[in-house]
Amino acid sequence: MGRVTERRRVVRIRSGVEGVRPDTLVAEEPLEIRLNGKPLAITMRTPGDDFALAAGFLVSEGVLGAASDVQAVTYCEGATEDGSNTYNVVNVQLAAGVPVPDITLERNVYTTSSCGLCGKASLDAVRTATRFPGVAEDPVRISADVLGGLPDRLRASQKVFDRTGGLHAAGLFTAQGELLDLREDVGRHNAVDKIVGRALQSGLLPLAGAVLLVSGRASFELAQKAVMAGIPVLAAVSAPSSLAVDLALESGMTLVGFLRGPDMNIYAGEERITR
Repeated sequence: MGRVTERRRVVRIRSGVEGVRPDTLVAEEPLEIRLNGKPLAITMRTPGDDFALAAGFLVSEGVLGAASDVQAVTYCEGATEDGSNTYNVVNVQLAAGVPVPDITLERNVYTTSSCGLCGKASLDAVRTATRFPGVAEDPVRISADVLGGLPDRLRASQKVFDRTGGLHAAGLFTAQGELLDLREDVGRHNAVDKIVGRALQSGLLPLAGAVLLVSGRASFELAQKAVMAGIPVLAAVSAPSSLAVDLALESGMTLVGFLRGPDMNIYAGEERITR
């Protein structure tokens, strides 16, 4: 199975002094996700938690809503011409009776923030596809002080980032600031899928009362993944996109951006942040 990190030769210059040394880099490899044996999507990811990544992706697609929807998740054998396993192809076999979606270009309406289709179509697609429409009614409250401390807690738990400096992170917290799960990946959307997939595997969906913190910006895609998992609060250390804000307002999710210590911008659902 692929490693999370790899070593590469680098010429390092510090204060005018040049030297050659090995450097630790985050690994990046393609993962093909198949549904009932048919190709569905390819994502560039950091190897690890591949089954959770595939499951979380299918939650965001509206295919899965519970662990019982899955019969099996396996690596596909013979993925190369010589028959060796690359561990870069995962098949999700649905349980009997679970509807198989039409795998067409239309599904990209709500999975790709840069798809070029109109915002209203994207918002409508999420609304009609979600298994957990109760985000707006979630009564969770979190204090601004607790919320402001989450980025430091996330950063302190990023073990691979400390070695590479090249990973995004997603952290799942309680309203009291307890870290429930943390995943790192070269793609911020993959880190969220791994969080959601692990929750599905553990029978924890919807993630009512939870706070999702992402290390970068809050795109529409990440807001969509949070809504599809029933997460009521999404916070990001950087900016949200306009469509992410629209989706938060549409779904009743709380969206916080530029979360840096006591400073933050609340773009939607400010009633959940107590001051």
